[in-house]
Amino acid sequence: MVVQFLLRNDGDLPLSDLPEATQARLTRELGALSIIDKKTLNQVIEEFSSELSSIALTAPGSVEAALQSLEGRISPGTVAKLREEAAARAGHDPWKTVLELENEDILPITEAESPEISAILLSKMTTAKAAELLGMMPGARARRIAFSMSRTTKVTPQALGRIGASLAKNYCGVSISAFPDTPESRIGAILNSSSASTRDGILEGLLAEDPTFGEGVRKAIFTFADIPARLAVPDVPKAIREVDQADLVTAIGFAKQEGGDLEAAATFILENMSSRMADNLREEIGERGKIKQSDGETAQTALVTAIRAAASDGTLTLIVPDEDED
Repeated sequence: MVVQFLLRNDGDLPLSDLPEATQARLTRELGALSIIDKKTLNQVIEEFSSELSSIALTAPGSVEAALQSLEGRISPGTVAKLREEAAARAGHDPWKTVLELENEDILPITEAESPEISAILLSKMTTAKAAELLGMMPGARARRIAFSMSRTTKVTPQALGRIGASLAKNYCGVSISAFPDTPESRIGAILNSSSASTRDGILEGLLAEDPTFGEGVRKAIFTFADIPARLAVPDVPKAIREVDQADLVTAIGFAKQEGGDLEAAATFILENMSSRMADNLREEIGERGKIKQSDGETAQTALVTAIRAAASDGTLTLIVPDEDED
Protein backbone atom coordinates (compact mmCIF):
# COMPACT_ATOMS: atom_id res chain seq x y z
CA MET A 1 0.00 0.00 0.00
CA VAL A 2 2.80 2.40 0.89
CA VAL A 3 4.60 1.75 -2.40
CA GLN A 4 1.41 2.23 -4.42
CA PHE A 5 0.66 5.46 -2.51
CA LEU A 6 4.13 6.85 -3.18
CA LEU A 7 4.04 5.88 -6.84
CA ARG A 8 0.69 7.62 -7.33
CA ASN A 9 2.18 10.74 -5.77
CA ASP A 10 5.24 10.71 -8.05
CA GLY A 11 7.52 9.28 -5.40
CA ASP A 12 11.02 8.35 -6.64
CA LEU A 13 11.57 4.78 -5.49
CA PRO A 14 14.83 3.04 -6.54
CA LEU A 15 13.13 -0.36 -6.56
CA SER A 16 15.73 -1.74 -8.96
CA ASP A 17 18.22 -1.67 -6.07
CA LEU A 18 16.23 -4.40 -4.35
CA PRO A 19 17.15 -8.06 -4.92
CA GLU A 20 15.28 -9.52 -7.90
CA ALA A 21 13.35 -11.91 -5.65
CA THR A 22 12.11 -8.95 -3.57
CA GLN A 23 11.16 -7.00 -6.70
CA ALA A 24 9.17 -9.96 -7.97
CA ARG A 25 7.38 -10.45 -4.62
CA LEU A 26 6.52 -6.74 -4.41
CA THR A 27 5.11 -6.77 -7.93
CA ARG A 28 2.91 -9.77 -7.11
CA GLU A 29 1.66 -8.07 -3.94
CA LEU A 30 0.80 -4.91 -5.89
CA GLY A 31 -1.03 -7.00 -8.45
CA ALA A 32 -3.11 -8.61 -5.72
CA LEU A 33 -4.26 -5.31 -4.20
CA SER A 34 -7.91 -4.32 -4.70
CA ILE A 35 -9.74 -1.13 -3.71
CA ILE A 36 -8.43 0.34 -0.44
CA ASP A 37 -10.65 2.63 1.62
CA LYS A 38 -9.24 5.86 3.07
CA LYS A 39 -9.43 4.68 6.68
CA THR A 40 -7.33 1.60 5.99
CA LEU A 41 -4.81 3.53 3.89
CA ASN A 42 -4.44 6.27 6.54
CA GLN A 43 -3.94 3.65 9.24
CA VAL A 44 -1.22 1.87 7.25
CA ILE A 45 0.53 5.18 6.43
CA GLU A 46 0.49 6.20 10.10
CA GLU A 47 1.97 2.84 11.18
CA PHE A 48 4.63 3.06 8.49
CA SER A 49 5.51 6.65 9.46
CA SER A 50 5.74 5.62 13.11
CA GLU A 51 8.16 2.83 12.21
CA LEU A 52 10.31 5.25 10.19
CA SER A 53 10.45 7.84 12.98
CA SER A 54 11.75 5.22 15.42
CA ILE A 55 14.77 4.42 13.21
CA ALA A 56 17.92 6.05 14.60
CA LEU A 57 20.51 4.43 12.34
CA THR A 58 20.52 2.59 9.03
CA ALA A 59 23.08 0.00 8.04
CA PRO A 60 24.41 -0.55 4.49
CA GLY A 61 21.93 -3.39 4.02
CA SER A 62 24.15 -5.65 1.92
CA VAL A 63 27.69 -6.96 1.84
CA GLU A 64 28.44 -5.00 -1.34
CA ALA A 65 27.12 -1.75 0.17
CA ALA A 66 29.14 -2.41 3.32
CA LEU A 67 32.27 -3.05 1.24
CA GLN A 68 31.77 0.24 -0.57
CA SER A 69 31.35 2.13 2.71
CA LEU A 70 34.52 0.47 4.06
CA GLU A 71 36.57 1.05 0.92
CA GLY A 72 40.16 1.85 1.87
CA ARG A 73 39.63 0.81 5.47
CA ILE A 74 39.89 -2.97 5.14
CA SER A 75 42.51 -4.99 3.29
CA PRO A 76 42.08 -5.93 -0.40
CA GLY A 77 42.35 -9.60 0.56
CA THR A 78 39.40 -9.30 2.92
CA VAL A 79 37.38 -7.48 0.25
CA ALA A 80 38.04 -10.26 -2.28
CA LYS A 81 37.07 -12.99 0.20
CA LEU A 82 33.84 -11.26 1.24
CA ARG A 83 32.82 -10.61 -2.36
CA GLU A 84 33.37 -14.27 -3.19
CA GLU A 85 31.27 -15.33 -0.19
CA ALA A 86 28.51 -12.89 -1.13
CA ALA A 87 28.42 -14.17 -4.71
CA ALA A 88 27.86 -17.69 -3.43
CA ARG A 89 24.84 -16.76 -1.31
CA ALA A 90 21.37 -17.61 -2.57
CA GLY A 91 19.40 -14.62 -3.75
CA HIS A 92 22.47 -12.55 -4.53
CA ASP A 93 22.37 -10.93 -7.95
CA PRO A 94 25.94 -10.92 -9.30
CA TRP A 95 24.80 -9.04 -12.40
CA LYS A 96 24.29 -5.90 -10.34
CA THR A 97 27.98 -5.98 -9.39
CA VAL A 98 29.06 -6.56 -13.00
CA LEU A 99 26.84 -3.83 -14.42
CA GLU A 100 28.16 -1.28 -11.93
CA LEU A 101 31.52 -1.41 -13.72
CA GLU A 102 32.43 1.47 -16.01
CA ASN A 103 32.51 0.71 -19.74
CA GLU A 104 36.30 1.15 -19.69
CA ASP A 105 36.41 -1.83 -17.32
CA ILE A 106 33.76 -3.83 -19.17
CA LEU A 107 35.51 -3.52 -22.55
CA PRO A 108 38.35 -5.92 -21.58
CA ILE A 109 35.70 -8.45 -20.49
CA THR A 110 34.21 -8.44 -23.99
CA GLU A 111 37.68 -9.00 -25.41
CA ALA A 112 38.42 -11.93 -23.11
CA GLU A 113 35.03 -13.66 -23.27
CA SER A 114 33.27 -15.28 -26.22
CA PRO A 115 30.96 -13.21 -28.46
CA GLU A 116 27.96 -15.09 -27.01
CA ILE A 117 28.85 -14.17 -23.42
CA SER A 118 29.53 -10.59 -24.52
CA ALA A 119 26.11 -10.50 -26.23
CA ILE A 120 24.44 -11.62 -23.00
CA LEU A 121 26.38 -8.96 -21.10
CA LEU A 122 25.22 -6.24 -23.49
CA SER A 123 21.66 -7.53 -23.19
CA LYS A 124 21.74 -6.98 -19.43
CA MET A 125 22.98 -3.40 -19.76
CA THR A 126 20.87 -0.29 -20.31
CA THR A 127 20.43 0.56 -23.97
CA ALA A 128 22.49 3.75 -23.71
CA LYS A 129 25.38 2.10 -21.88
CA ALA A 130 25.37 -0.89 -24.25
CA ALA A 131 25.42 1.43 -27.27
CA GLU A 132 28.37 3.35 -25.83
CA LEU A 133 30.25 0.11 -25.17
CA LEU A 134 29.55 -1.20 -28.67
CA GLY A 135 30.97 2.02 -30.10
CA MET A 136 34.21 1.50 -28.16
CA MET A 137 34.86 -1.88 -29.83
CA PRO A 138 36.67 -2.55 -33.11
CA GLY A 139 34.15 -2.92 -35.92
CA ALA A 140 34.73 -6.63 -36.52
CA ARG A 141 34.37 -7.48 -32.84
CA ALA A 142 31.21 -5.36 -32.51
CA ARG A 143 29.66 -7.12 -35.51
CA ARG A 144 30.43 -10.60 -34.11
CA ILE A 145 28.86 -9.71 -30.78
CA ALA A 146 25.80 -8.18 -32.47
CA PHE A 147 25.36 -11.33 -34.56
CA SER A 148 25.68 -13.48 -31.43
CA MET A 149 22.55 -11.83 -30.03
CA SER A 150 20.65 -14.30 -32.23
CA ARG A 151 22.11 -17.17 -30.21
CA THR A 152 20.87 -15.92 -26.84
CA THR A 153 17.16 -16.66 -27.26
CA LYS A 154 17.34 -20.00 -25.42
CA VAL A 155 19.46 -18.86 -22.47
CA THR A 156 17.68 -19.97 -19.29
CA PRO A 157 17.47 -17.88 -16.10
CA GLN A 158 19.65 -20.49 -14.38
CA ALA A 159 22.33 -20.17 -17.06
CA LEU A 160 22.07 -16.39 -16.87
CA GLY A 161 22.69 -16.55 -13.13
CA ARG A 162 25.73 -18.80 -13.57
CA ILE A 163 27.18 -16.50 -16.22
CA GLY A 164 26.68 -13.46 -13.98
CA ALA A 165 28.29 -15.22 -11.02
CA SER A 166 31.27 -16.24 -13.15
CA LEU A 167 31.78 -12.71 -14.52
CA ALA A 168 31.46 -11.19 -11.05
CA LYS A 169 33.97 -13.62 -9.60
CA ASN A 170 36.48 -13.25 -12.43
CA TYR A 171 36.30 -9.52 -13.04
CA CYS A 172 34.76 -7.78 -10.02
CA GLY A 173 36.87 -9.16 -7.21
CA VAL A 174 40.17 -7.67 -6.10
CA SER A 175 43.09 -9.36 -7.78
CA ILE A 176 45.84 -10.02 -5.25
CA SER A 177 49.18 -10.91 -6.77
CA ALA A 178 51.50 -13.24 -4.92
CA PHE A 179 54.36 -10.89 -5.87
CA PRO A 180 54.51 -7.18 -5.05
CA ASP A 181 56.58 -6.34 -8.15
CA THR A 182 55.99 -6.82 -11.87
CA PRO A 183 57.59 -9.78 -13.68
CA GLU A 184 59.87 -7.32 -15.49
CA SER A 185 61.05 -5.85 -12.18
CA ARG A 186 61.66 -9.27 -10.66
CA ILE A 187 63.78 -10.65 -13.49
CA GLY A 188 65.44 -7.24 -13.84
CA ALA A 189 66.52 -7.35 -10.18
CA ILE A 190 67.94 -10.84 -10.68
CA LEU A 191 69.85 -9.80 -13.80
CA ASN A 192 71.21 -6.76 -11.96
CA SER A 193 73.12 -9.17 -9.73
CA SER A 194 74.19 -11.46 -12.57
CA SER A 195 77.43 -11.34 -14.49
CA ALA A 196 77.50 -9.14 -17.57
CA SER A 197 77.71 -12.12 -19.92
CA THR A 198 74.74 -13.86 -18.29
CA ARG A 199 72.70 -10.65 -18.20
CA ASP A 200 73.40 -9.73 -21.83
CA GLY A 201 72.68 -13.25 -23.08
CA ILE A 202 69.36 -13.56 -21.26
CA LEU A 203 68.25 -10.06 -22.23
CA GLU A 204 69.08 -10.73 -25.88
CA GLY A 205 66.99 -13.91 -25.74
CA LEU A 206 64.05 -12.15 -24.06
CA LEU A 207 64.03 -9.38 -26.66
CA ALA A 208 63.98 -11.97 -29.45
CA GLU A 209 61.29 -14.14 -27.81
CA ASP A 210 58.97 -11.38 -26.55
CA PRO A 211 60.05 -7.84 -27.53
CA THR A 212 57.50 -6.13 -25.25
CA PHE A 213 58.47 -8.12 -22.17
CA GLY A 214 62.15 -7.91 -23.07
CA GLU A 215 61.98 -4.13 -23.38
CA GLY A 216 60.28 -3.94 -19.99
CA VAL A 217 63.09 -6.01 -18.50
CA ARG A 218 65.71 -3.84 -20.20
CA LYS A 219 64.23 -0.74 -18.58
CA ALA A 220 64.09 -2.48 -15.20
CA ILE A 221 67.77 -3.40 -15.36
CA PHE A 222 70.10 -0.94 -13.67
CA THR A 223 73.79 -1.62 -14.14
CA PHE A 224 77.00 0.29 -13.52
CA ALA A 225 76.94 1.55 -17.12
CA ASP A 226 73.44 3.03 -16.56
CA ILE A 227 74.58 5.32 -13.72
CA PRO A 228 75.04 8.51 -15.82
CA ALA A 229 71.56 8.17 -17.31
CA ARG A 230 69.75 7.11 -14.12
CA LEU A 231 71.52 9.02 -11.34
CA ALA A 232 71.13 12.79 -10.92
CA VAL A 233 74.38 14.70 -10.46
CA PRO A 234 73.50 15.99 -6.94
CA ASP A 235 72.77 12.39 -5.84
CA VAL A 236 76.22 11.00 -6.62
CA PRO A 237 77.64 11.72 -3.13
CA LYS A 238 74.54 10.12 -1.55
CA ALA A 239 74.89 7.09 -3.80
CA ILE A 240 78.49 6.28 -2.81
CA ARG A 241 78.19 7.23 0.85
CA GLU A 242 77.53 3.66 2.04
CA VAL A 243 79.89 1.94 -0.41
CA ASP A 244 83.09 0.46 0.92
CA GLN A 245 86.19 2.35 -0.24
CA ALA A 246 87.79 -0.86 -1.57
CA ASP A 247 84.69 -1.59 -3.66
CA LEU A 248 84.70 1.94 -5.07
CA VAL A 249 88.35 1.62 -6.07
CA THR A 250 87.77 -1.78 -7.67
CA ALA A 251 84.52 -0.82 -9.43
CA ILE A 252 85.78 2.44 -10.87
CA GLY A 253 89.23 1.05 -11.66
CA PHE A 254 87.77 -1.90 -13.55
CA ALA A 255 85.39 0.43 -15.45
CA LYS A 256 88.27 2.67 -16.58
CA GLN A 257 90.21 -0.44 -17.53
CA GLU A 258 87.35 -1.75 -19.72
CA GLY A 259 86.60 1.54 -21.47
CA GLY A 260 83.40 2.42 -23.36
CA ASP A 261 80.19 2.93 -21.37
CA LEU A 262 81.79 1.60 -18.20
CA GLU A 263 84.58 4.17 -18.38
CA ALA A 264 82.01 6.92 -19.04
CA ALA A 265 80.14 5.88 -15.88
CA ALA A 266 83.37 5.90 -13.87
CA THR A 267 84.21 9.39 -15.15
CA PHE A 268 80.71 10.58 -14.26
CA ILE A 269 81.12 9.36 -10.67
CA LEU A 270 84.59 10.86 -10.23
CA GLU A 271 83.57 14.24 -11.66
CA ASN A 272 80.57 14.59 -9.36
CA MET A 273 82.13 13.84 -5.99
CA SER A 274 84.42 16.01 -3.90
CA SER A 275 87.75 16.79 -5.57
CA ARG A 276 89.73 15.40 -2.65
CA MET A 277 87.87 12.11 -2.64
CA ALA A 278 88.18 11.81 -6.42
CA ASP A 279 91.95 12.44 -6.25
CA ASN A 280 92.34 9.80 -3.51
CA LEU A 281 90.41 7.27 -5.61
CA ARG A 282 92.50 7.99 -8.70
CA GLU A 283 95.66 7.51 -6.68
CA GLU A 284 94.48 4.18 -5.26
CA ILE A 285 93.31 3.02 -8.68
CA GLY A 286 96.75 3.79 -10.10
CA GLU A 287 98.38 1.71 -7.37
CA ARG A 288 95.90 -1.16 -7.78
CA GLY A 289 97.09 -2.42 -11.13
CA LYS A 290 95.10 -4.75 -13.38
CA ILE A 291 91.76 -5.86 -11.93
CA LYS A 292 90.23 -9.28 -12.63
CA GLN A 293 86.85 -9.25 -14.35
CA SER A 294 85.15 -11.22 -11.57
CA ASP A 295 86.43 -8.80 -8.92
CA GLY A 296 85.46 -5.77 -10.99
CA GLU A 297 81.93 -6.99 -11.68
CA THR A 298 81.41 -7.96 -8.03
CA ALA A 299 82.45 -4.49 -6.89
CA GLN A 300 80.26 -2.80 -9.49
CA THR A 301 77.31 -4.93 -8.35
CA ALA A 302 77.96 -3.81 -4.76
CA LEU A 303 77.88 -0.16 -5.87
CA VAL A 304 74.69 -0.62 -7.91
CA THR A 305 73.05 -2.49 -5.00
CA ALA A 306 73.88 0.41 -2.68
CA ILE A 307 72.36 2.89 -5.13
CA ARG A 308 69.17 0.84 -5.46
CA ALA A 309 68.93 0.55 -1.67
CA ALA A 310 69.26 4.33 -1.34
CA ALA A 311 66.51 4.75 -3.92
CA SER A 312 64.27 2.29 -2.07
CA ASP A 313 64.56 4.11 1.25
CA GLY A 314 64.01 7.51 -0.37
CA THR A 315 67.53 8.85 0.05
CA LEU A 316 67.65 9.50 -3.69
CA THR A 317 65.40 9.09 -6.72
CA LEU A 318 66.51 7.24 -9.82
CA ILE A 319 65.65 8.79 -13.17
CA VAL A 320 62.99 6.74 -15.00
CA PRO A 321 63.92 5.88 -18.61
CA ASP A 322 61.81 7.66 -21.22
CA GLU A 323 58.86 5.41 -22.18
CA ASP A 324 59.31 6.43 -25.82
CA GLU A 325 63.01 5.60 -25.81
CA ASP A 326 64.02 3.12 -28.49
